Amino acid sequence: MPVRLIQRPADFDVLVTENMFGDILTDEASMLAGSMGMLPSASLAGVPETGGAMTFGMYEPIHGSAPRRAGQDMANPIATILSCAMMLRYSLGLDLGAGAIEKAVIDVLEDGYRTYDIMGDGKSQVGTKQMGELIARRIGA
Repeated sequence: MPVRLIQRPADFDVLVTENMFGDILTDEASMLAGSMGMLPSASLAGVPETGGAMTFGMYEPIHGSAPRRAGQDMANPIATILSCAMMLRYSLGLDLGAGAIEKAVIDVLEDGYRTYDIMGDGKSQVGTKQMGELIARRIGA
């Protein structure tokens, strides 16, 4: 499966694994998105049912707490922010709130803002704090 995930990522929607294998797959899959700072994750106690049924979960970016980036205003906050969107959707049944967060992230990226790990030509580099503020301002806008 790890090779298929890299070769044909669109074939997958949700992957259910035990923790260690999930860590390996998320590290690999992060390169498809360009950075570990882009991918949220959830460890769920059960599979959420269609229609907003809630489940207990632990939500975090796949990179964990990124201690090597602490206090440097360089960690990409997007995975953490999207993990919050997952929590709203799967544990709290708040699809509208989750969607608002996801749209805000997309809008800020479409406006060309990037943290160092996903920086590209013609984009505007921002730090952790500014990226978070840009996204926060877009929620509900």
